[in-house]
Amino acid sequence: MGSVTVEKRLIGSDRVSAIGLGTWAIRDYAQAERAFLYALELGIDNIDTAEVYDGGRAEEFVGRVVRAFGRERVFITTKIWPDKLVDKDTVLKAARASLRRLGVSYVDLMLIHWPNRSMSIRDQVRNFEVVYTEGLTRYIGVSNFNLRDLQEAVEATSSAEIVADQVRYSVHHRDLVEGELLDFCARRGITIQAYTPIEKGAVAADPLLRRIGEKHGKTAIQVALNYVIRHERVVAIVKSENVDHIREIVGAMGWRLPPEDVAAIAGR
Repeated sequence: MGSVTVEKRLIGSDRVSAIGLGTWAIRDYAQAERAFLYALELGIDNIDTAEVYDGGRAEEFVGRVVRAFGRERVFITTKIWPDKLVDKDTVLKAARASLRRLGVSYVDLMLIHWPNRSMSIRDQVRNFEVVYTEGLTRYIGVSNFNLRDLQEAVEATSSAEIVADQVRYSVHHRDLVEGELLDFCARRGITIQAYTPIEKGAVAADPLLRRIGEKHGKTAIQVALNYVIRHERVVAIVKSENVDHIREIVGAMGWRLPPEDVAAIAGR
């Protein structure tokens, strides 16, 4: 493809690509590896995974990709399941197992995958901070935390700061982010990592997005992603196993929807 503009967003004090690569429900790892390496060469430099994705195989896959491309060139996010938050030893055991599968000595960002509703947010965050104090991750964050959960998590930290909240956000699922999280995260320097931003491809059939895309020479998927990453504190996480799809995803960056199109999408 021609010249590529890769937008950057802050996570902590790191600048990473505004679109990252997700690893949930990969079907063909060999094909996905080709697509991921192609995306990394284009400048997409952050990959998201989790210990529970495909029983750990997704983390092993990320490890292969990172070894092929270079550890220092990739921002790695992984997530720890809530039942591992019961005490610091259990958290450490899970985190070290993730690092072994990834084949790295640390990750850049480690998240609580979901809040553990059997214990207080304060206690689980205090237990989770051990991954930071033990040097297993450079940053910590959370996932699937609503505003109240996130506020409690931010207040609970003693040795690290919450730098990210990974939640579902797309043109079809806007309320949690736009109605609750966006202002708070912007004020506190917390990045929202938007998962399912193209709704497993469903946005491609959205008539409004297609009409908007036709005006700008873009696809509906590119419009949907551009809408999500128009915020300075939002990174979109997209799963792709296809090189052509990677080209489409990268084409969502480097331009901006005009206000009237943003209003049309937000006003539905």
